[in-house]
Amino acid sequence: MTYRMVDLIQKKRDGGAFSKAEIEWIIENYVTGFVPDYQMSAWAMAIYFKGMTTEETAYLTMAMVASGKQIDLSAIPGIKVDKHSTGGVGDKVTLILAPLVASFGVPVAKMSGRGLGHTGGTLDKLESIPGFNIEKSEDAFIEQVKTAGLAVIGQSDDLVKADKLLYALRDVTATVDIIPLIASSVMSKKIAAGSNAILLDVTVGDGAFMKSVEDARILARTMVDLGKSVGRETVAVITNMSQPLGMAIGNRNEITEAVNTLNGKGSKEFRTFIAELAQLMLSLAGESKSIEEIISHLDDGSAYAKFVAMVKAQEGDPTAFDHLTAELNVKYKVEIHAEKAGYIAAEKALGVGVLAMKLGAGRATKTDTIDFEAGVTLAKKVGDFVEKGDLIATLYSNKPITAELIAEFNAAIEISNDKIHQKEIIEIVR
Repeated sequence: MTYRMVDLIQKKRDGGAFSKAEIEWIIENYVTGFVPDYQMSAWAMAIYFKGMTTEETAYLTMAMVASGKQIDLSAIPGIKVDKHSTGGVGDKVTLILAPLVASFGVPVAKMSGRGLGHTGGTLDKLESIPGFNIEKSEDAFIEQVKTAGLAVIGQSDDLVKADKLLYALRDVTATVDIIPLIASSVMSKKIAAGSNAILLDVTVGDGAFMKSVEDARILARTMVDLGKSVGRETVAVITNMSQPLGMAIGNRNEITEAVNTLNGKGSKEFRTFIAELAQLMLSLAGESKSIEEIISHLDDGSAYAKFVAMVKAQEGDPTAFDHLTAELNVKYKVEIHAEKAGYIAAEKALGVGVLAMKLGAGRATKTDTIDFEAGVTLAKKVGDFVEKGDLIATLYSNKPITAELIAEFNAAIEISNDKIHQKEIIEIVR
């Protein structure tokens, strides 16, 4: 059946619900170019204001899956697991979690993205390893997962073509942060990527798209239901992104933190958080492991060995790890010290993330070049006590670090007389 796009825009504008056939027609004709960007923009804005039902969101997700190639991972033995984060600051979880899970014999086949704005991208961090290749053919991707146990590569241009077009459009029409469009974007890519089971890390707080736990809960529930509706075992974890994750924000310094964590170093809280996520991913693959067992793979080198195997398989230079774990090599370095004594009450993730981007660690636009050495390394986190003059953080850049940039960091920090405790995992949605 043929429709008129203007009629479909009007239908949603007036609060109507689309049929499966209508959504399939919209997506198919948008990908072919029959539906122009200006009408798709109006359609997205109508959804922004009127929303979509659960049924509509499921129809949209599967129509987007059908718009491109789907990966068949059946040649890889066992239950394949994947993980996705909705984005944040200092989020190097995949770099640690994927090899940790693979160290228990569970295959991890992951396609990741690049960073934009204040959110960091896993691919950018991996490319700070000399020689690391994020581009693999489907056959090479599958073979690597079979032999090395894991692979993290860039998303194929042939995968979910509709999402690539629609996301770029949403990004410039202020229609990014609407739950049905976020959920369909994430889940269409995860479903098309072919894994049997999916762990979703839904971040909430200052540095995340979702600012309230209630919104994060709705998004998590929507995505979990979408995954289960097409036979994918799916669990979502709502995690705290009110402060940066871990101590490093950047690219090479996040690789340093990941490598150190994989070698049994790092804070107890961060290691436990990673282990809790690993426990959930392993359970999706039918593996029941205690937190202690999982942390032992960080301490005994098992997880690190998997990371090295992945780096070698993707043409990276593991002998460069001595360099990668050294201090950042930049022209400018500024230490930030506490202006008074007290407890760190806030390290606003958005402010720190935007600052790291301005230092050169991220992109304001997709065409910006990243400086792998730029970034922020924290010395204190929320809940830590500081004396006046104690080191809180160090800023690194190959561009001059102005007084305005220093002021931006200080504006993201609050010190109070009261100790605040923040937990990383807020809720699990099954």
